[in-house]
Amino acid sequence: MVNKKGLIKLLTAALVFAAVDVWIYTALLGSFRSYHEANSLKEVSLFAKTAPSDEAYVGEWLAGLPDTIEGAEALVLGIDEDWNFVPREGMPAARAIWDAHKDGEEFQRGLESVYYLLPYKFPPARRSASMRVYLLPIPDETGYEITGALLMTVPEGGAVQFEGLIRSLAILAWVLFTVLFAVAVLARDPITGYAVIFLFGIAIAFVAYPLFESFRLTFYDEGRLSLNIWKQTLSPRYLAPLWGSIKLGIITASVSMVIGFAFAFLTERTGVRGKKLIGTLATMPVISPPFSLTLSIILLFGNNGLITRQLLGIQNFSVYGLGGLVLVQTIGMFPIAYMTLSSVLKSIDSTVEDAALDLQASRLRTFLTITLPLSLPGLLSAWLLVFTNSLADFANPLLLAGSYRVLSVEAYIEVTGRSNLGGGAALSLLLLMPTLTAFFAQRYWVNKKSVVTVTGKPSTRLAELATKPVRIALTVFVGICLVFIVSLYGTIIAGCFVKNWGIDYSFTTANIGEALSRGWQSIASTVTLAAAATPIAGIIAMAAALIVVRQTFVGKRVLEVLLMTPFAVPGTLLGISYILAFNKPPMLLVGTAVIIVINYVIRELPVGLETGAASLRQIDPSIEEAAQDLGADMSKVFTSVVLPLIRPSFLTSMSYTFVRSMTAVSAVIFLISARWYHLTVQIYNFSENMRFGLASVLSTVLIIIVLAVFGLMQLLVRDRGLTAKNIVR
Repeated sequence: MVNKKGLIKLLTAALVFAAVDVWIYTALLGSFRSYHEANSLKEVSLFAKTAPSDEAYVGEWLAGLPDTIEGAEALVLGIDEDWNFVPREGMPAARAIWDAHKDGEEFQRGLESVYYLLPYKFPPARRSASMRVYLLPIPDETGYEITGALLMTVPEGGAVQFEGLIRSLAILAWVLFTVLFAVAVLARDPITGYAVIFLFGIAIAFVAYPLFESFRLTFYDEGRLSLNIWKQTLSPRYLAPLWGSIKLGIITASVSMVIGFAFAFLTERTGVRGKKLIGTLATMPVISPPFSLTLSIILLFGNNGLITRQLLGIQNFSVYGLGGLVLVQTIGMFPIAYMTLSSVLKSIDSTVEDAALDLQASRLRTFLTITLPLSLPGLLSAWLLVFTNSLADFANPLLLAGSYRVLSVEAYIEVTGRSNLGGGAALSLLLLMPTLTAFFAQRYWVNKKSVVTVTGKPSTRLAELATKPVRIALTVFVGICLVFIVSLYGTIIAGCFVKNWGIDYSFTTANIGEALSRGWQSIASTVTLAAAATPIAGIIAMAAALIVVRQTFVGKRVLEVLLMTPFAVPGTLLGISYILAFNKPPMLLVGTAVIIVINYVIRELPVGLETGAASLRQIDPSIEEAAQDLGADMSKVFTSVVLPLIRPSFLTSMSYTFVRSMTAVSAVIFLISARWYHLTVQIYNFSENMRFGLASVLSTVLIIIVLAVFGLMQLLVRDRGLTAKNIVR
């Protein structure tokens, strides 16, 4: 029911603010126009006074006009024997104005003014909306006699843009005030309303708007409106790489989900020893730049690899293609599934499993009918995240795809190789179709299921479902995976002390000093930017998860799609989009630290959102409702009830944001500057120049920093034991 009293307050406040807003806008616009017109008149008058007395130099003088006053054109008017103005030499636009209006009453007034050495500016009613027109006297050397006149046209340019900016800001101010005041007087829970508005603001400003700029670019060919780019994009030429990307994403996501679940089940639902070590080693692949593992694979298993060629003597083996891509992407991306599923399995209340076991159900039947279905939201979330990450990846396919074509590489080549920003943007946007399809399918399936398990005080014990043979098999499988991962990183560490890997294997320590001296600034910049983005992304992600899972509001599905979109967008497209959107007023952010931090937060927000949402779906809303019944508002419920219960997901979100910020490549490579250089870009440059020793040193430093921050994060954010489990066999 509409609150009439609140509605009257809203309308009154909106009208009052509109009146004040219009007054401020009018005053600012008038002041700007007065200043701008006075300054412009002074500028063109000074130029007219520099006119050469010798007509032989007039052409050269006019040729320099556009460099002096951007976009300006002019026509020099001489004086004949009857003291009439006649055109001498000039540019087409100015001459066209003279020919069209020279006999008009207004022009005659302007010429009379010039006779008396007074510049004349045509009134706004007579001038073009995008151009100012002046008649200016050309005085002699004494300054007291007129030798001619100058008809000059000056485009409005920046003035029109600035006036539009003022107008847009005035409208935006009124809209924001009206919306915020409406929430304050009409909403039952203003905090939730403000949170929804804030999330929509983030999604529109940093997701929708940049992507719209890129999308708009795809409809322009050589500056003209055209469909040529999309005709080429949707041609059979790119069907093969599109299917290649989808196929690679499906296989990688499926394999990564299975491996991630095996790791998570072993560490969270069995009594195996060394869980912290397993968890640390399992997350190592997301710590390093994506191309580091690819280079390790090539150096160990490539055509001239250390293992395939030198140790085993294999001649006809090739790691390039779909098989190699699945291998390296699975190694690099299964930690996403592991971290997501680890939080989900840790949050499961085991009382239902205990009841099934007490009723003589076997461990396998209990797992298949209870544990696995309760883990379904996490499994689907993990699959979706890995799938979208695989589609957006271009660094690994760029080095390891061989003849296997994927759309992300095609888009990257269009942008960097052919300087075709529109074509690259169109190909990247094409990748959103399979991603959004997977997203909606996952949401449809999850929304049909009820997976609530936490309905009060969580259980502190877990019945181990794995039998001894199963536990041993899982341990062996996980051990083999970890040994393989460690061997890859061992290659990186060994590269620190090898003079030139693949050519000269002699021992040296010179790489360490040179790499640290050349990379110190990038190390400091990368750590600073990642540390700034981590808490921001973590808090926003958990708040967004709470809003999306617990609240119902208009546009909820749109908000979900917008917040999930950055993970599906290739980094090249996101980088290009940010350059197009934030390289002009009012948000001139390119080249600053702010745009890099925003990119980190937006790029990794979907991981935190999915992880938090998967955990929240296991918590009974009645716990939060009880807190609200006792007088707690939404912010208090979030900080005191929800956040402690989803602490594993919160830590997972922040940890993932930090490591991904430290190892980002694709988008950040377009946004860095001399002041804010990135460590992974420097590692990539060293690798590209075959300085693998220097790249190995910086990669090792990056790994050490991330591991140290992981440990510090565990100390600063202590576990209250709300989700701690004791394994009971």
